[in-house]
Amino acid sequence: MKLNFKKSGKGKPFLILHGLFGSADNWLGIAKNLEESYTLYLIDLRNHGDSPHSEEWNYQVMAEDLRELMDAEGLDSVYLLGHSMGGKAAMKLALMYPERVEKLIVADIAPRPYPVHHQHILEALNSVDLNKTNSRKEAEAQLAEFIDEKGIRQFLLKNLTRKEGKFAWKNNLPVITQQIENVGEAIESDKPFEKPVLFMGGANSDYIKSSDKKDIEALFPDNHIIHLKDAGHWLHAEQPDAVITTINAFLGA
Repeated sequence: MKLNFKKSGKGKPFLILHGLFGSADNWLGIAKNLEESYTLYLIDLRNHGDSPHSEEWNYQVMAEDLRELMDAEGLDSVYLLGHSMGGKAAMKLALMYPERVEKLIVADIAPRPYPVHHQHILEALNSVDLNKTNSRKEAEAQLAEFIDEKGIRQFLLKNLTRKEGKFAWKNNLPVITQQIENVGEAIESDKPFEKPVLFMGGANSDYIKSSDKKDIEALFPDNHIIHLKDAGHWLHAEQPDAVITTINAFLGA
């Protein structure tokens, strides 16, 4: 699948992957502060952003999409960062094609399985009657019946677009709803990824726990785990300066 991406900067190629319900745009602020050191590829994963929709949606095919993009761009080896769902896709790519990834950064996710916990967001998104929605304000009002936090509503509304004069979701909501269990699946491999890996969690998030160390060690023996102060799961939005500093320190910029 040919993925949509935004390319900028100069230097070593650096691929950045968003999380569930997100898009390449989520990392624009971080990318603007890295353009002097890296050639950045902000990527829309399949069924998200402006990338194509597909009935097939799992980490195996996401990794193959990324390999295809690298081949098309002539990228032999890259730095790779993924957040949440994107972090699992990044881990899968590194384990499947270790020669294609020089260093890996995984943002606030571990390789273990996670229980499905996005039902309220899916319920909210599916509750919006786009045929009777005439403005973003109306769409937000419908989301507000399920989601109290304005920041989360604004994040989700970034997926709203217009097609042929009508509102539509950019992401493939039916497939995501039907296959949401795939997001929580564990990342597994018969062989570990031997190159340097940074697991960058939020101190206020429980996505990377001390009990995850064993699973991380088994797949990524050359690992470093840190938790950023005053950051939750959306660490790149909550503590962007700390994220940028940590990325540069790990990659050696």
